[in-house]
Amino acid sequence: MTDQVLHSPLPGARARRDERARVSREQAGHEAVTPGDVAVGVIIGRTSEFFDFFTYGIASVLVFPQVFFPFADAVTGTMYAFAIFALAFVLRPFGTTLFMHIQKRWGRGVKLTIALFLLGTATAGIAFLPSYATSGGLAIALLAVFRSLQGVAYGGSWDGLPSLLALNAPSSKRGWYAMLGQLAAPLGFLVAGALFLYLYSRLSTADFLSWGWRFPFYVAFAVNVVGLFARLRLVLASEYTHLLEERELKPIGTLEMLQTQGYNLFIGAFASLASYALFHLVTIFPLSWIVLNHSQGVADVLTIQLVGAAIGIVAMFVSGLIADRLGRRFTLALSAVLIGIFAVASPWLLSGGTVAQDAFILVGFALLGLSYGQASGTATANFMPRCRYTGAALTTDLAWLIGAAFAPLVALGLSLEFGLGAISLYLLSGSVCTLIALHINRRVRIRRV
Repeated sequence: MTDQVLHSPLPGARARRDERARVSREQAGHEAVTPGDVAVGVIIGRTSEFFDFFTYGIASVLVFPQVFFPFADAVTGTMYAFAIFALAFVLRPFGTTLFMHIQKRWGRGVKLTIALFLLGTATAGIAFLPSYATSGGLAIALLAVFRSLQGVAYGGSWDGLPSLLALNAPSSKRGWYAMLGQLAAPLGFLVAGALFLYLYSRLSTADFLSWGWRFPFYVAFAVNVVGLFARLRLVLASEYTHLLEERELKPIGTLEMLQTQGYNLFIGAFASLASYALFHLVTIFPLSWIVLNHSQGVADVLTIQLVGAAIGIVAMFVSGLIADRLGRRFTLALSAVLIGIFAVASPWLLSGGTVAQDAFILVGFALLGLSYGQASGTATANFMPRCRYTGAALTTDLAWLIGAAFAPLVALGLSLEFGLGAISLYLLSGSVCTLIALHINRRVRIRRV
């Protein structure tokens, strides 16, 4: 089946053009660029980002309510922590805009270096924050500042490699290579979750809340340095720079994007909304719900979530195979339908015993892997070629903001106020938005053909 989400309706013409471009690069002295090399760079580079991402998310449940909001009860403190958690997603589009200007003025390497050092410094800086007992409101203000800086850095860390990977993968394996770039999410969770599990299990509660939780934030800076060099090795190499320019993967202004491609930005963001809505509801929210209700121990929940992340990786591989065989649009639509079915069962699973709650986590991670594996660049082909670099970045920013930023806060608040049925409505709304956006996207593509 022809994939109508990402690919040109003239694959033969695209293949001939790519072959001419490859010959031209070789004649110009540029080495051949393999999608596998780009995939490795994307996985290593983005895993460092997701490690920071999940380190903060897990700490928002296990640490921040006690360390920064001890004046509030456990539920209120967790909701305060989730509110600050959302700041990074609110500021992410601003980071994208700022660093696009930096790239235009000083180049991709300078932009990426500044962004990842800012991300590593902001994350590591959280490890040195005083507690509320020591500094009062200043500690909370500093936490919010560092979280905001993380968001700006997340936006600035866009390097165009996922777009390059999608555009240069073999036409018969585009779903597979798109999936490879998404593996960073479960890998980042595995590293962050395993580190927190080890520290929580080995230390006393007092030691963990005093200094143990800070260690993953210390580690983040070193992890980001590794990710930085993995990316710079690619984006600064002449052959990759040449290919990025050849594909017109250059930054343009956000205002121009909104004026000329705003419609496509929102189609792209909503086309993957079911996946982003599910993202925090199987990673961060269940940890908070189970811990607050004391239905399982923290170590037990983290262990199940690590197993779930491994299942998610397997599901991502499956998504690549399905997408290449049946198309990415079909895979995303199928995932949205399955997430909708999962949404209906969610209240009974979360309110059940240990087995039911574990099933929620494991099935949720499987669906997350299936959907998130194909969520990148859902509507990339809708953009004019010169807009694809900035368009892909802003589409991702919007998807995170609309679908995931406030998910833990909203899910916890609505569940406490109206019951777990609120989660069903939240996930169902994401599924419906995805199906509608995919339908609109298909009609747009047909009209263009």
